[in-house]
Amino acid sequence: MKRFLLLIREDLRRVEQLTDAQLHEEIQVMTKWVEELTKTGNFVSGEPLETGIRLATSTRVLSDGPFIEAKEAVTGYTLVKAANIDQAAELAMACPLVQNGQIKIEVRPILDFA
Repeated sequence: MKRFLLLIREDLRRVEQLTDAQLHEEIQVMTKWVEELTKTGNFVSGEPLETGIRLATSTRVLSDGPFIEAKEAVTGYTLVKAANIDQAAELAMACPLVQNGQIKIEVRPILDFA
């Protein structure tokens, strides 16, 4: 089994407009999806991310700029095991928040040096 990084992307403006109850409901939905990934043996790890952003370049660290104005940002990640990228994409597509269009998940294979 190969490992894949699932980068969770979502509209920051939508996130900012969520009520506490809506946020709690989305967290429960994501938790249930992760529980299913765990049951199937595909889940490795994952964490939600805060929305604060800093961009490090060779000359400085930027705390504002065009990337801050971005509508969409990475708000979390999940590391999974899958046979191939197609299976990893299927796991991502099974997420209810992907199915209803609230988030997108970018699927990236992890380079294995072994």
